[in-house]
Amino acid sequence: MLRSALTIAGSDPSGGAGIQADLKTFHQFGVYGQAAITLVTVQNTRAVERVECLPPDLVAQQIAAVVNDIRPAAAKTGALGGRAIVDVVAEAAGSFDFPLVVDPVMISKHGAALVPEEAREAIRLRLVPRAFLLTPNLSEAEALAGMEVRSVDAMRRAARRLNEMGARAVLVKGGHLESSATDVLFDGRSFREFRAERVETNHTHGTGCTYSAAITAGLARGKALEEAVGAAKQFIDAAIRTNPGLGGGSGPVNHWARLG
Repeated sequence: MLRSALTIAGSDPSGGAGIQADLKTFHQFGVYGQAAITLVTVQNTRAVERVECLPPDLVAQQIAAVVNDIRPAAAKTGALGGRAIVDVVAEAAGSFDFPLVVDPVMISKHGAALVPEEAREAIRLRLVPRAFLLTPNLSEAEALAGMEVRSVDAMRRAARRLNEMGARAVLVKGGHLESSATDVLFDGRSFREFRAERVETNHTHGTGCTYSAAITAGLARGKALEEAVGAAKQFIDAAIRTNPGLGGGSGPVNHWARLG
């Protein structure tokens, strides 16, 4: 039976991140993709020029329409824009009987803030406790855990702290470490590290969205958490290495990278 997955995220018209990246990734993993749009951006590989949030009740209605019909086997969040949207997503997630991957998108690849401070607090207090898996990068882990995160040791401490804040499991992504791209997974009991050699390229737009979408697709297909993360790590590494070289700025990764 074909499994489905839901992404609750923003739209990137350039196709490299957001719901566009998520749906491409779901398809590549053999999962039927559904999407609830939270915000619309004006962006390309060079810059984010505008961000407009949708009305929170419209976001809530989109989620309900999906969940009440083609019920997903897993879901993920991406850019949520503002506190009111975080609140309605957290409220909806309270009734989910399937795993939710929370990618706490706060800053775009171009450095543009995608959520105000009050929304960050709402993510910390309301959405993190709903997460089956929380997937912050280093700066997001710092903002949520309230500590500096610049080493694998610190990533472990942050992961444990975020688990104590309510996330069932935490994957701190080390793509911005100075050494190798090492990610730290804490499932509430033990740690596991996922490593990849650093790739020197500017074409990394949408890596966080794509990575979390790949994990979500794996969970939707019934994979155990560690297996889903491992497969997603291999996929995002291949997607970066085989990027199509599109755009004049931070271009997209290859969402059609070979699996396995």
